[in-house]
Amino acid sequence: MRRLIMTAVALSRRHARAVIAAYLAAIVLGLAYTSSHLGIDTNTDHLFAASLPWRQEQMKFDRAFPQFQNLIVAVVRADMPETADATAKALAAKVAEDKTHFHDASRPGTGSFYDRDGLLLLPETQLATLLNSIVTAQPFLGQLSADPSAAGLFKALDLMAVGVGAGQANLAPYRAQLDTFRKALAAAAAGHPAPLSWQSLLMPGVAAEQGNVRFVLIHPVLDHGALEPGGVATAALRRIIAGLPEVKDGSARISYTGQIPLSDEQFASLTQGMVAGLLISTALITLWLLLAVRSWRMIVPILATLLAGLALTISFAALAIGTLNLISVAFAILFVGLAVDFAIQFCVRLRDVRRRVDDPALALIGAADEAGVQIALAAGATACGFLAFVPTSFVGVAELGLIAGIGMVIAFICTITFLPALLAYTRPRGEAERIGFPLGDWGDSALQRHGRPVLGIFAAVAIAGILAAATLQFDANPLDTQNPNTEAMRTLHSLLDKSVTNPFYINVLAKNVEDARQLSARLGKLPEVSQVISGATFVPQHQAAKLGMIRQTQGILAPSLAAGTPPAVTPQRLRAAAAKAAAEIAAVAGKLPKDSPLLGIGAALEQLKSAPDARVMAMNAALTRYLPDALTRLNQALSAQEITAANLPQSVKRDWFLPGGEVRVQVIPTAAAQSSAGLWRFVRAVETVVPVAAGPAATTVATAQTILGAFREAAALAAAAIGLILMLFLRSARDSALVVLTLALSAVLTALFAHLAGLQLNYANIIALPLLLGVGVSFNVYFVMNWRDGMKHLLGSATARAVLFSALTTGTAFGSLAASQDRGTASLGALLLLSLLAVLIATFVFLPALLYVLPRRE
Repeated sequence: MRRLIMTAVALSRRHARAVIAAYLAAIVLGLAYTSSHLGIDTNTDHLFAASLPWRQEQMKFDRAFPQFQNLIVAVVRADMPETADATAKALAAKVAEDKTHFHDASRPGTGSFYDRDGLLLLPETQLATLLNSIVTAQPFLGQLSADPSAAGLFKALDLMAVGVGAGQANLAPYRAQLDTFRKALAAAAAGHPAPLSWQSLLMPGVAAEQGNVRFVLIHPVLDHGALEPGGVATAALRRIIAGLPEVKDGSARISYTGQIPLSDEQFASLTQGMVAGLLISTALITLWLLLAVRSWRMIVPILATLLAGLALTISFAALAIGTLNLISVAFAILFVGLAVDFAIQFCVRLRDVRRRVDDPALALIGAADEAGVQIALAAGATACGFLAFVPTSFVGVAELGLIAGIGMVIAFICTITFLPALLAYTRPRGEAERIGFPLGDWGDSALQRHGRPVLGIFAAVAIAGILAAATLQFDANPLDTQNPNTEAMRTLHSLLDKSVTNPFYINVLAKNVEDARQLSARLGKLPEVSQVISGATFVPQHQAAKLGMIRQTQGILAPSLAAGTPPAVTPQRLRAAAAKAAAEIAAVAGKLPKDSPLLGIGAALEQLKSAPDARVMAMNAALTRYLPDALTRLNQALSAQEITAANLPQSVKRDWFLPGGEVRVQVIPTAAAQSSAGLWRFVRAVETVVPVAAGPAATTVATAQTILGAFREAAALAAAAIGLILMLFLRSARDSALVVLTLALSAVLTALFAHLAGLQLNYANIIALPLLLGVGVSFNVYFVMNWRDGMKHLLGSATARAVLFSALTTGTAFGSLAASQDRGTASLGALLLLSLLAVLIATFVFLPALLYVLPRRE
């Protein structure tokens, strides 16, 4: 190996022009191929092998229910449910019209089925309570049906006051509704009219359960050739939202989330600042190179070699894989951080040799003689750390491993061919002084005197590191790795406080409706489960009893709800009705509690008696805006018909039933499942009932298991491969053990630092751990090989200088990752920096102390 490297360096120097020309041609051809063949795959599903059982199950569900894939979910919020409904309807209509950017839009839970038969979906007890409250309000409803204006409303209040006077009206059950009306009437009387929610007044329980949030599910037209496939459609959606009247006047607010914007925003976070980060990293790396080699004659060749290696590695990625994913896109920064070490080692050794050898040609060969094998070993070990991922099922990291692993090989080849060719032209000058650090001499002396106490301290620190490693947590929640400040993430987090909108649910397929009912009953008893919805939910039980209650209520209310011809609405009639109602309330004021809302209503009516026409008519328009629709919906709800699987609307069948009769069961967790630990408990609990499941919660936990398994496999393969390479190169069990022991200390130190920094492992930063093997081996190998070659002062040597500045350049590249807007990438950069710190401590303190304590072999 040594002779082969020396020959390559000598030939590259002798035929420098041809070597440089060959590299330039390869770079130009490679980049030309890359420009037309390298794409970006932002689909996170493709980060894992399709052959995995959980991926098979998820793909089965995706094929069965494609309508739930590739969605933008618009979330409409308003102060009243009617405003939320109207805004969601308008948004869906506008989106459906734009066929350039959207395939379709739908509003779940809406339509004639829910308007007419929705009461049958309620539990019997809740339905009975609701119907009783409607029957009790019969006189009130009758007056409103006959005259759906403020005059009719005031007449109903008039009757209510009369009832209080006769001792026949108990207003306590209606306190909340009366208080809502009092506030609306007082605002209108003061000249600030606002619509009144009749859904909340007539069906308070149902309205409260539904809330004031509505959803619009949108399938955008995707541009798979773009870095953000849904970016254009999302921009079009923002324009539509901004143009809606309810959004303009502030009565409704619309945000969005879903797979498409989450994926687009994650990639945007990954790429945000990447160019600036690379420029800053390059400037800092140049500074470290200036301090390391102190000559443009070496800095320019090092940077050129680094760029050549990066270009060739990118070309390899285009040729071998064809796409970069959300993980493998980070290979460029990793390459810069790691590959620069080889060129620095070679050039710093060249500086050291030039101090003793005047002839530049002989000096190049001498540097290859001293550093070539060490660099080859470091490159091989680092490549093994990456390539160990290739056999795993974690495709995203496997592709990163392949690209970066081959990249290390490319970087080594460039270092022993392209770099010497460039150096032959720049002809670095000789060195007058020893290459090293004066401070390093002091460190060598201190470690030689106090080696054993230092090792004792490291033994204690290692125990603490082992304990930290044992307690290090893995955060399985993929949302925790994304930028929390994006629109999609803010919207998603706003939905997490309610279990029904928690995104981590589980999907199960039941054989039929009866099986779905039994399964739902068993799952619903689990303490980790908040709610279970299935196709069977839409074919409710006990329909005969429910229909009996509804028809009885309809019979009672039919005369009251019969539509007539209401009288004309005029300011005079409204004022007269207000005056009469105010007088009736005043007459019974002594029988009302001091805090009765009816007294406040009376005060507002007194104001309206003398209000101008415009204010009175504005009050009428605001208070009755949603009244006719509420009465119509009440009439529809009291006309419910028996629901069967056959007469279900097509939209419900499509979402909950398969053609073969299988039924989808959706298991919704409690809010506790928002945490990583809660998510694992929820999935484990459901798996005790149903072994095979799909859905976000199941796939998230399965993903975490796949990742952990992949990294255990990769760590084992990397350790075995690095051990084999060490034995082949070092041909000494003791020397190999020294490298491995120092590497092990670096690992436990990393765990300790991560624990102290409050870092958790996640699917992004866990990449740093096997990578630590390659980085750590590189630095340790240099010291061990120098020691066995007879070097007595490690820290004051040129090798130590090269290692330190290699670490600074590597740390600069990793630091650019830590500054990423994407939290997963930032956590990767932070863990890499902590790993690098651990490696430096182990390499510069522990390893020299250990070597100085051990007897040197003769």
